[in-house]
Amino acid sequence: MGADLSQYTGRPSGLVGKQIAGYKVERMIGRGGMAVVYCAKDLRLDRTVAIKLIAPERARDDTFRRRFTHESRVAASIEHPHIVPIFEAGETDGVLYIAMRYVPGLDLRGLLDREGPLPVPTALRIAAQVASALDAAHEHELVHRDVKPGNILVAAGPDRDHPEHIYLTDFGLTKKSLSLSGFTTAGEFVGTLDYMAPEQIAGRPVDGRCDLYSLACVVYESLAGGPPFVREEDAALLWAHQYDPPPPLTERRPDIAPTADKVFAKALAKVPEDRYGSCLEFVAALRRATEKGPPTEQRPRRVQEETAAPPEPPEWALPVFRPPAG
Repeated sequence: MGADLSQYTGRPSGLVGKQIAGYKVERMIGRGGMAVVYCAKDLRLDRTVAIKLIAPERARDDTFRRRFTHESRVAASIEHPHIVPIFEAGETDGVLYIAMRYVPGLDLRGLLDREGPLPVPTALRIAAQVASALDAAHEHELVHRDVKPGNILVAAGPDRDHPEHIYLTDFGLTKKSLSLSGFTTAGEFVGTLDYMAPEQIAGRPVDGRCDLYSLACVVYESLAGGPPFVREEDAALLWAHQYDPPPPLTERRPDIAPTADKVFAKALAKVPEDRYGSCLEFVAALRRATEKGPPTEQRPRRVQEETAAPPEPPEWALPVFRPPAG
């Protein structure tokens, strides 16, 4: 028998032990402003899944409900090693839900809170996997619009050379059409202010370059220990994303080559056309900028007298160099 999902509003823990669309809720593992995520048992296939329930007021928005169901199915059709697989998406008892692979471990938010700024190789490994997932989504005309550390799951990798396996999640809350802005139909932002692109803030049409900007904010934070723009007031933060230049990364990480500042300046450009053409292009540029190249000063070349055979002395000087025989 299904759960009375009216308990969901205001008391999400009340669903623990209940059944929702064939899934038995075991525990709550996360919550945000518009969703709660549970660890649950798939009773049909006897496997552990993560099930996300969307706030009931969203389900009452017909446009949001249709878009949510459609885009969850599009996201489920993308087979990519760094996108969390979606098993099912639908509606039950007036509540929208997504069932997806359960990924044990921390998200990037938890990792940064625990570890602080990451070593450059670690940050680049994580960034490359997220970039690969985003580029694959953009090829399907999916724009994530909420790339942030909390949506980047960090699982154990297969070996010592690949210590992390990264999953990008929350594709069920994206917008497929490239003509749609960063707002919902109710005029609310979709996105997190610390990582939001200027065009999202301005309500202009967004495409994959919006996700590139957000990814650059996340990578900046993973290296610096904080996002590029930090302000006390939300209004000031929105202004900074739209008009203030990003502070140089090297002010916080002097151990990183100054060329990285130019990479972030381009990735965080206010105008989308001024950014990199893809997320992987950004990560590749950052990798080149942070690699240790050869010394800037070349070794001096030996002068010719040191390398060539000494010249023969003139004839008049031969007695000096060649004593007479006998």
